[in-house]
Amino acid sequence: MSNPWVGKRAQLRAAGFGFLILFNGRLDAELKGRDAAALGKADAQAAIDAGLRENFPAGSIIFLDQEEGGRLLPEQAAYVGAWITAVSYSDFRAGVYCSGIPVPDAGGKITTAQDIAARFATEDNQLALWVLNDQCPPSPGCALRAANPARSGIKDALVWQYARSPRSRAGGSCKVGYAADSRCYAPHLPHSDRTQLDLNTSNTSDPSIGR
Repeated sequence: MSNPWVGKRAQLRAAGFGFLILFNGRLDAELKGRDAAALGKADAQAAIDAGLRENFPAGSIIFLDQEEGGRLLPEQAAYVGAWITAVSYSDFRAGVYCSGIPVPDAGGKITTAQDIAARFATEDNQLALWVLNDQCPPSPGCALRAANPARSGIKDALVWQYARSPRSRAGGSCKVGYAADSRCYAPHLPHSDRTQLDLNTSNTSDPSIGR
């Protein structure tokens, strides 16, 4: 997997952009039957090393991409917990990108964001959360909107992803503003792979404090 943004931090910063630093986490299939905690620690070190190479300042928040929703399975919890701990002991802060969509759980409902916060957030480590909830409500759909991330349903969310391409096919997924192919495109531009959007909102222009 290539990353075209490598080495571009100085250019983006000079252009006035803020940052959301995201590290690609592992799916459950990559963790089953393995030492998930050791993988989490190793991946955290890879994230730290990448942040240092890009000259992000101390205190920048690196988010772990936890793609799969619902309550964490034991191996997922071991991986995520080890990653958070290792990053938190570095000069960087730990955050997690995860689902804020409620799903059935033991007779009730839970979001991945709630589960992660309950497991890993402490008074000393206020874990940063970047949450996905593209259901409407609360999402306005594929529309350029500035909204408080607390409207995502997770009151302490730092960032809210309210639209993604392609949109989820799951029940309740928002169709407002999406094209017939279930993708969200930049307005007033031809539809192509280069104009597909994921839409996020935050109360700060530099959520990762990466400037």
